[in-house]
Amino acid sequence: MSIKHWPPHERPREKLFVRGAQYLSDAELIALFLKQGAKGRNAVEVARAALSGAGGLRAFLELDVPGMHGISGFGPASIAALKACLELGSRYLEARARRGDALRNPGDTRSFVRARLCGYPYEVFACLLLDNRHRIIRYEELFRGTIDGASVPPREVVRYALQHNAAAVIFAHNHPSGVSEPSHADRQLTGRLRRALALLDIRVLDHLVVGDGEVTSFAERGLL
Repeated sequence: MSIKHWPPHERPREKLFVRGAQYLSDAELIALFLKQGAKGRNAVEVARAALSGAGGLRAFLELDVPGMHGISGFGPASIAALKACLELGSRYLEARARRGDALRNPGDTRSFVRARLCGYPYEVFACLLLDNRHRIIRYEELFRGTIDGASVPPREVVRYALQHNAAAVIFAHNHPSGVSEPSHADRQLTGRLRRALALLDIRVLDHLVVGDGEVTSFAERGLL
């Protein structure tokens, strides 16, 4: 049955306006990006099939543009809208993290780095630069690939921090395996970076390891 023939309170758009977006299912939210369904299926059914075929919401949203083009019912307009929505979400979290003190709002910082890093199929090492009041100056993804002492040269990290006049830093990197437990290499790298930056009176406040929905903090573990 076409969505326009559903009772008004069951239609995704009307339900969102009346009850709020949080009351919509994953398929209903995605259906809002589709102007219409496919042959013999309404937009919600198309969205359900896309989620099932991809293996869930996260796997679906992490598909690249060619991957989404291969799904029945998804055209350039709906794919562009979805990708733009994801980027807006990441920028919103960055704006929230920038708004306050990184130490007093660890939840915002965690949410931001998780949104930025959890979708990569490879390791990415990022850095949040902070001023002397621990407000975020800049976020940058510095290195990609296997994260260890060889792939993250302390000299480059120090140069980057000095270039932007940082007083403190928070490091973050992801584990594509989904396990957020810091490895031995992670601990060794953090120690090297901390010692190098300490020579210039730049503090390492934390190192966040992003897994599958989990973020582990070096500071909370007492590893700094």
